[in-house]
Amino acid sequence: MKTNLFAVPRPALFNQYQLHTKNVEVAKGTLLPMSVIGHGKPVLLLHAYGMDAREFLPFILPLLGHYTFYLPHLRGFGAAKDIELSEFDFLRQYADDLHVVIEQICLARNIVALPVAAISMGAQVMWAYFSRYGSARVSRYLNIDQSPAIHNQPDWQGGLFGARQREVFAVFHEVANMTLPYIQLESFTHLPFALKRRVTDVERQFSLLSVNRRRSKAIVQILTHQNDHRLVFYDHRIWQHKMRCLQAYLNLEYDFRAVIEKVTIPVVNLIGGRSQLYDAKWQQQVTQMLPSATEIVLPHSGHAVPMDEPIGFYKALKGFLENEL
Repeated sequence: MKTNLFAVPRPALFNQYQLHTKNVEVAKGTLLPMSVIGHGKPVLLLHAYGMDAREFLPFILPLLGHYTFYLPHLRGFGAAKDIELSEFDFLRQYADDLHVVIEQICLARNIVALPVAAISMGAQVMWAYFSRYGSARVSRYLNIDQSPAIHNQPDWQGGLFGARQREVFAVFHEVANMTLPYIQLESFTHLPFALKRRVTDVERQFSLLSVNRRRSKAIVQILTHQNDHRLVFYDHRIWQHKMRCLQAYLNLEYDFRAVIEKVTIPVVNLIGGRSQLYDAKWQQQVTQMLPSATEIVLPHSGHAVPMDEPIGFYKALKGFLENEL
């Protein structure tokens, strides 16, 4: 009996693993898009600053037979790039949006809580969510290379960029202030060329600081390079949103350490051992501060763990989810 190795999957099976978009009404008239894929236990993943939630797909495709992944697109990014913030405190607004999303998933799936994995800014949103809504709706949490406090303080030097914070923040302040007179322009192409170059150069440097591996740095250089001709016509759709978020990061306290002792659910703290954004030693202190936490350190990874250590990230995510069974 011959087997057709190239048989087309049955339509029902194909539809089961097809990426769908659901819209969640997070406020009156505001529909937040959420990508959904898989068949099984519900899991929520939160993306990073500037990231499209669908960039998680390469890491979750092997797990689709066991889990349904919910990938909300935070306002201003990915499929939600046209949804504007209505509050200056974007983390608070993201946390409020997330509360609605989680409540609707739990209601639709008839569950009390679900596991959540979040990276970088998405993980900062989770600290804000825990601060506002507690952890009753989250069964387990995977925190991926993110400190609960952004700014360095006398008792905390584990903020964004660590010892280099003052230096890097000065550059961010400069760029944010340079773009303020143009923030209402409809298109990035209308900005003065020198300002477009400055904005894209700073974004590239931020991306390079986020990775550690040579191959990752090479990929970043290729993806972010804009020669003069390309830059003239470059339509940077989310630049205004990124600048608004940056202003909030620079001006608001964003210190959620006080909520740590209240996060009593199991937490796995996934740390990039060579992260230049959040020093690994300070992140390990966060593990010790949490009531029920373990940690995984990927010694050769920078902040962008999925890019620097894709296999290590997949194994950590898979192990985190399997402990939920």
